[in-house]
Amino acid sequence: MKEKTNINEENILDKEEMTEETVNDNSADGKQQEEEAQTAGAEEKAEEKDPLTLANEKIAELEDKYLRTVAEFDNYRKRVLKEKTELILNGGARVAEAVLPVLDDMERAIANGEKTDDLQVLREGMELIHAKFVKTLESQGVKKIETENADFDTDVHEAVAMVPGMGDDKKGKVIDCIQAGYKINDKVIRHAKVAVGQ
Repeated sequence: MKEKTNINEENILDKEEMTEETVNDNSADGKQQEEEAQTAGAEEKAEEKDPLTLANEKIAELEDKYLRTVAEFDNYRKRVLKEKTELILNGGARVAEAVLPVLDDMERAIANGEKTDDLQVLREGMELIHAKFVKTLESQGVKKIETENADFDTDVHEAVAMVPGMGDDKKGKVIDCIQAGYKINDKVIRHAKVAVGQ
């Protein structure tokens, strides 16, 4: 009987030791799992930022974009202003360059006019220079406003005189051009001064 009791006691002791080991193992595993859970929770908290922090980061990002855009626009505005100033200062250079050959021809005509008394030669020279000057202006976009037999148009004509008694067919028509008008690229730079039939 004593042997049975010893065997039972040994079994009980073995079971108790196993239970203690299991409890110890379980408690160690539980502690480890708890530590892992705490670490994961801390990581999640680090990943999940405060809404205020997120908003402040977004504000900083938008402010940076805004400042860059303002700086780019300011640079663009300065560049356009510089180009506009250069265009105003140097825009006439192209026209002056085109007109210089006509000036040369006029100077030659004046110099040759002293050498001859033939008015016909002088007249022909002046007509040639005039034709060249008109061509030069046309190459720059300047065109004369047509007035001959034209209907009076306030967009291109300026009436300086009204001529009564011209008949119904001349009523509202340009009778005479007192001063020629000019356009540059379809923009009137000087209205034609005309007499209009009444």
